[in-house]
Amino acid sequence: MRFVIAPSGAGAIVPRQKLEMNDPNMNDPNMDTPNMNSRITPEQTAFTQTELANLPSRKRARLINSLSGYKSANLIGTQNQQGQTNLAVVSSVVHLGSSPALFAMVMRPHTVRRDTLENIRETGVWTQNAICQGMLAQAHQTSAAYPRELSEFEAVGLTAAYYPNFLAPYVVESPLQLGFRCVEITPIKHNQTELVIGEMQWVKFPSSALQKDGYLDLASFGTAAISGLDAYHVPSAPQRFAYAELDKKARLLPPTGTEE
Repeated sequence: MRFVIAPSGAGAIVPRQKLEMNDPNMNDPNMDTPNMNSRITPEQTAFTQTELANLPSRKRARLINSLSGYKSANLIGTQNQQGQTNLAVVSSVVHLGSSPALFAMVMRPHTVRRDTLENIRETGVWTQNAICQGMLAQAHQTSAAYPRELSEFEAVGLTAAYYPNFLAPYVVESPLQLGFRCVEITPIKHNQTELVIGEMQWVKFPSSALQKDGYLDLASFGTAAISGLDAYHVPSAPQRFAYAELDKKARLLPPTGTEE
């Protein structure tokens, strides 16, 4: 049985009639059905696409940004050809591959000033600096609309430093620092954002966090995560599992991992 979100009220999930693949109502979540038995409890809320579009813009943005769950919290460090530094909170970083080590992040449309992206276009490099528990307020404050000529490093009291032979500044206070060279910028036509892809050039982190099987214990140095637009979380110690295999139950690993 398929379910749809009914168009009335805050939305109610109801059974959907069986549809053929060529039925024009196949992908219409607002389609009326004879059976309107609600599957939403009093403790639940549901929205149709139309109802979401009608929410106040900031409320909608906070809600939609919360739906993807916890995201890595990073400060992206850049500078332009004149040496003006910039620091920005980014929660859209994703890992694309390990060999070569590729990461990507989404940059906002040109409807706002985008110093980070323009600096990357100029110099071809940036740093990614994990936000940790001791710097949450300073990191969040970098999202304020400072003038281009004022560095966020200076404005919020974080320290810029440079890895040898690398043009972009990293954040001294961050326990996990990575340097990237830009390899591709891909426009996302549907909403005019851009996917910036980089190949990792170097990385620094506390030696004590590296486990014997290569796992990096982010919780050991207080790395934070972001949910929504403004909520920061500091995870507890992780629960690790062995490689999943058919016909075998999930098996816990020790925190330090294995040599395999």
